[in-house]
Amino acid sequence: MTEMSYLDGNMLDGPLRELFAVDLSAATGRCEACGTTGPMAGLHVYPHAPGLVARCPACQGVMLRLVRTPQRAWLDLRGATYLGIPLPPDQPYPRPL
Repeated sequence: MTEMSYLDGNMLDGPLRELFAVDLSAATGRCEACGTTGPMAGLHVYPHAPGLVARCPACQGVMLRLVRTPQRAWLDLRGATYLGIPLPPDQPYPRPL
């Protein structure tokens, strides 16, 4: 069996920068706890913690946590099984190397 070659994780910088340059409120997420699917804009956000906590409107399961300091931001999406991000139609699809 031959070993698959891989690229350094730095190659993700461009594709991830393209994704996170869009309005994520239009993204669709699915709650890990109950399976409800809907726009991120529909989450219930609680800003009273040291960061932001976004909960599912159906079951109140935590889907997203965002904490910022002056030097860094932490984004935790463990409560979401996926995040579907709409892309502009004129954005080119990444091609294989």
